[in-house]
Amino acid sequence: MSITELFFAVADIWMVAVGFTYGIKFIRNYKNYLLGIEWIVVATSGTNFLIYGLIKAGHDSPMYAFAYFLDAFSRSTGITLILILGLLKVTHRYKPSVVVDVGAFALAAVAGFLLSQFAEEIGTPGKIFYIVVNVLTTIFLIFFVKRLWDINERGHAVLAAVATACGFAIASIYDFVPIPGDDAEHTIFYILALSTWGLQMFAYYRAYRAYDAYNKRTEDPAISGSAAVTA
Repeated sequence: MSITELFFAVADIWMVAVGFTYGIKFIRNYKNYLLGIEWIVVATSGTNFLIYGLIKAGHDSPMYAFAYFLDAFSRSTGITLILILGLLKVTHRYKPSVVVDVGAFALAAVAGFLLSQFAEEIGTPGKIFYIVVNVLTTIFLIFFVKRLWDINERGHAVLAAVATACGFAIASIYDFVPIPGDDAEHTIFYILALSTWGLQMFAYYRAYRAYDAYNKRTEDPAISGSAAVTA
């Protein structure tokens, strides 16, 4: 195993661990199925991608098709619309119905299928679509960071801002800007991307947890400002 392959494996394992750990916590601690399931989807994608990379499966492998689908799933709707709906639960006390939860994932599944199965036919417009939805999501995340700052969760605000900036950078170069010296499988790019996606899931969970604790304190003045937060 080369040094780049080792870094790839470490970055992927980091993302998988964060995705499964905090995905389960979102569901268990906050009943936030939107973020919980999406985190688990990303972790599942990372697990498939790790095995695909380690066994050096070809592009004709079902694992490649599955990876392509999950990537399109999250880039189109998962870490965009679903992320926003999930965070609205703490920023605006939004409580999505079961219909909204199911509908969001159904939309993501349809978008993932179309954008993965017909990527060549769609071509550049599909790549531009990914950038547009990322820009719109980033605008909301800037608002989310500002709200964190305003409630004096400034450490979480800074971490979320850094994660958002890194995520925006990765999305911007994903389909258009090759990294000098990278190989045919884009290993260097994926080291950076997997590390970033893991950081985003980590930062947004921690920020969500802090925001939820703030909401509970303001809803119930009897709760101390240093009340314990579910880990």
